[in-house]
Amino acid sequence: MASVPLAQRAALASVATACFLLALKGYAAAATGSVAMLGSLADTALDLVASLVTLWGVRVAATPADDNHRFGHGKAEALAALFQVALITLSAVGIGWRAISRLLEGGGAANAEYGIGVSVIALAATGLLISYQRRILRQTGSIAIRADNVHYQSDLLLNGSVIAALILDQYLGFSGADPVFGVLIALWLAWGAWGSAVSAIDQLMDKEWPEDRRQHFLTVAARHPELRGIHDLRTRTSGTRDFVQFHVDVAPDMTVAEAHRVMEEVEDRLAQEFPGVEILIHPDPQGWVRHSRPAS
Repeated sequence: MASVPLAQRAALASVATACFLLALKGYAAAATGSVAMLGSLADTALDLVASLVTLWGVRVAATPADDNHRFGHGKAEALAALFQVALITLSAVGIGWRAISRLLEGGGAANAEYGIGVSVIALAATGLLISYQRRILRQTGSIAIRADNVHYQSDLLLNGSVIAALILDQYLGFSGADPVFGVLIALWLAWGAWGSAVSAIDQLMDKEWPEDRRQHFLTVAARHPELRGIHDLRTRTSGTRDFVQFHVDVAPDMTVAEAHRVMEEVEDRLAQEFPGVEILIHPDPQGWVRHSRPAS
């Protein structure tokens, strides 16, 4: 596994966990007839598909830049995240529909002990996966793994809700608890899908970095004593890679060789504060006026 990139390891762990939970929940859903457990099963089935798509996304994103993709393939992660969003949304609609039908038609769950036992195992397995994914996220920042992590975080609530629904329905006599929890689960999944969609679309639309990070970048760049101004800063993120380009003002009488030296020194300083960021700097003679300059 030493040669496998970190994001791919996290995706493989997600696939393995989803396969394990799918088998367990399939048995529990058949044994209990619970809407909440059925929702949990449907969510896990989509987890498996989403995890496979995530694995594809991080593998493609890790592919080096080529002649047709000079900026790399990082946006494959955002596409994978959007595919997950579509699956999560479908899952939420299906679970909500089934839960509302149960509320209108009546009926309850059976054999709650199976559902509770499986959900406890699912809680433990999901907790371990989330912990591992967070460790990988701290090192890679992968948006596809982040979307997968958000999805599995919702699974913690999902499995806890199944346990609560079955206990209330079978042991405490609240016959409507199971479908009510099914509706709540559907709403929670829809909310998670919205959050993941926003993050993925922001990346596909090349949204600028958060303002505090932009300001920190400018502060570090401006520390070089031979820079006389910075403007036209542009930032974006693609997968796990960040790209920055900006213009700097230098002394009008500075030679090309001197300007190149200054740019190298600025890049070295920025690389220490922002490792892995691809930086493009354009030097301008101080006082130079360029027509049709885009807004900063």
